[in-house]
Amino acid sequence: MSLTIGDPAPDFTSTDQNGQPVNLSDYRGKKVILYFYPKDNTPGCTAQACSLRDNYADLRAAGYEILGVSVDDQKSHQKFINKFELPFTLIADTDTKVAEAYDVWKEKSMYGRTYMGIVRTTFLIDEKGIITNILHKIDTKNHADQILK
Repeated sequence: MSLTIGDPAPDFTSTDQNGQPVNLSDYRGKKVILYFYPKDNTPGCTAQACSLRDNYADLRAAGYEILGVSVDDQKSHQKFINKFELPFTLIADTDTKVAEAYDVWKEKSMYGRTYMGIVRTTFLIDEKGIITNILHKIDTKNHADQILK
């Protein structure tokens, strides 16, 4: 079932890059950018993360917390954060439960091969846990601008 604007954002519990538990409900009272991306250290995902990093002060000034989600493990996330000095939390959704709850775990194809993977999608969630926007066509190099508009 696809989520739409106005729906409550599905709550989840997962782990961050440090193995610490992360619950979406812990962010009630704050706006959240919940962005799903396919893989750490790939060109598009790196451009997207760096856009959010480079505009972090503006996003925080607009009241946002940022949570990135991929199926990479904690170790991969730690390397990605350290390599690109990312100031926000990355969630290790190794069991795909968060991606499935947000309906972004889909069949994809590349070079004639089909596989399951995360479809790059960003959810903006308000202080009450309601989805206020869903971005499907992500401009990885200018993602922060897409959010702030």
